[in-house]
Amino acid sequence: MTPTEATTRHIVQAACPHDCPDTCALRVTVEGGRAVAVHGDPDHPPTRGALCTKVSRYTERSYHRDRVLTPLRRVGPKGAGRFEPVGWDEALAEIAARLGAIAARDPQAILPYSYAGTMGLVQGDGMAARFFHRLGASLLDRTICASAGGHALAATYGAKVGMHVEWFAESRLILIWGSNPITSSVHFWTLAQEAKRRGARLVCIDPRRTETAERCHQHVALLPGTDGALALALMHEIIAGDHVDRDYVERHLEGWPELRERARQWPPERAAAVCGIEAAVIRELALAYATTKPAAIRLNYGMQRVHGGGSAVRLVALLPCLTGAWRERAGGLLLSASGWFRSARRDAWLQRPDLLGARRPRTVNMVTIGDDLLRPASADFGPRIEALVVYNSNPVAVAPDSARVARGFARDDLYTVVLEHFLTDTADHADLVLPATTQLEHWDAHSSYGHTYALLNRPAIAPLGQARSNAEIFRALAARLGYTEACFADSDEAMALGAFDPAQVDLAELRERGWSKLRIADAPFAAGGFPTADGRARACGPGLALPDHVPNYESAISAPELAARYPLAMISPPARNFLNSTFVNVDSLRAIEREPRIEIHPVDAAPRAIASGATVVVRNDRGVYRCKAEVSERARPGVVNGLGVWWRKLGIAGTNVNQLTHQRLTDLGGGPSFYDCLVEVEAL
Repeated sequence: MTPTEATTRHIVQAACPHDCPDTCALRVTVEGGRAVAVHGDPDHPPTRGALCTKVSRYTERSYHRDRVLTPLRRVGPKGAGRFEPVGWDEALAEIAARLGAIAARDPQAILPYSYAGTMGLVQGDGMAARFFHRLGASLLDRTICASAGGHALAATYGAKVGMHVEWFAESRLILIWGSNPITSSVHFWTLAQEAKRRGARLVCIDPRRTETAERCHQHVALLPGTDGALALALMHEIIAGDHVDRDYVERHLEGWPELRERARQWPPERAAAVCGIEAAVIRELALAYATTKPAAIRLNYGMQRVHGGGSAVRLVALLPCLTGAWRERAGGLLLSASGWFRSARRDAWLQRPDLLGARRPRTVNMVTIGDDLLRPASADFGPRIEALVVYNSNPVAVAPDSARVARGFARDDLYTVVLEHFLTDTADHADLVLPATTQLEHWDAHSSYGHTYALLNRPAIAPLGQARSNAEIFRALAARLGYTEACFADSDEAMALGAFDPAQVDLAELRERGWSKLRIADAPFAAGGFPTADGRARACGPGLALPDHVPNYESAISAPELAARYPLAMISPPARNFLNSTFVNVDSLRAIEREPRIEIHPVDAAPRAIASGATVVVRNDRGVYRCKAEVSERARPGVVNGLGVWWRKLGIAGTNVNQLTHQRLTDLGGGPSFYDCLVEVEAL
């Protein structure tokens, strides 16, 4: 910090790092070397100067009284959260010695575990990937959020691509499907409201009567995991009403004849019985979607967290092909825009997979970490996991079947290092906790999965205490292990400024403004041109089976005996003021959420003698979760909403909603089935 910066007020251009499609451009106000405010950049078209409640309070998180600001060594039993300070040199020497000894036997016994605590290309999987590739550690399949939908979108369109978010403002009909943007994508919601003021009709498709559903013209409250059946029935009616854009499907959709026959097997009455809605609702929605131009779908990842989530996304993604909605820039679908960045990011340079050489380590699915930590060595699995390095994630709280996850992390013979800002549930189980910087304190670069702007994050303040960036920590560990490759000398700043291909991103604009838009056509698929081998979207074809509705693992139809014991379906959407387990310990936000709770409809609450505010037990064969009941019509009959994801240790009895979720995987992408869960709720 220069003497001038220490005494004056200035603005630093930054970017929001969190797991949200909006990826906002930030302006951080700094006074006397201290960040005093975080605002949205009014010049950045997606951000428009606005931030969500969570990120607008980012300084409260960075300067939190409980921030970890020195390396810590565990002095109590795992999970107790008892630590003592230790110096950086001592901590790094210990980690290098332990990892080096394990790697000498088999580096695959070491597992990195991370996700989207930061979405940054440098502090996420930049230097960390270089380090673990050089080490030869097990690879992590990062599936816990969006892999079913991502694989489905890539199977259908060739990549995770879609319409530009800004054109939703011009749509005349918007289906908000499996999404609560008031909580999870406030800038899209602003665009939807703009469209509504211009006369557009908004339809929310979601089992829960969310804040978004309340503000739409129509709410279709289908049962969890039945979205594929609804999509097929919509297709049935589009075909029966002769509303198919025949020119578009014949020229730009592979497998159209097969899809047409599959859809004809799903009349509205059949789908209505599966979805728990009226057949007339399906007919009316199909007619509106087929005849309103332009019509757009904003799909989100909640609906793919069930057994058939991948198939359901494939089916929904085919709808705009049938109607030719892609012909207009305000028509089509958006689930993820991240595929637009595929050629713009310099991923190979950032992550250096070539450092593996000829080695091909096993891949461990992060969803099954509970089972895998308890798994012995075997020919199929490989060596037992002996060491974990966790960064940008809190798996003890967020991974499914969390009782087993906690058991795995509690192993005395498991060496665990956690890079963190706070003593989370996971950090409480660590042998060493290393203090990491927040977004205000380091360089980074960001792409987005909700818009098509690249962003740059500049550090606004010096690192607090002894905190170091993730990249700096992995750079130091590489040096301790004697890795001399030149890539380990790249600074955070150099990696951030080199993260994008100058042929795809205007780097001068990125440096000057903090953001730059990719060069993509307004209506990218108006004449086909999908990023598939032949430019056509795919319903089926060589190596790709025709999608159909796939029932939940746990439902009255697929598992009637289980449903007799646990008659309520449970979904676990995020609480409005949390983002996964991030922000749970921010006092002002936790005060708004008050306490862990489950929403239950009056018709389900009454026979169970459950009243709002009462403590209830939610249970199934995997465990017991205590929380407060909220009797509310936000829940539909037969479905309860366990709002998450609270830290376990901040819960009523040291657990959270993931005590009840299971580790079984989705049909595509190996993703989690969080919303495919049967429970019973009882009054205490």
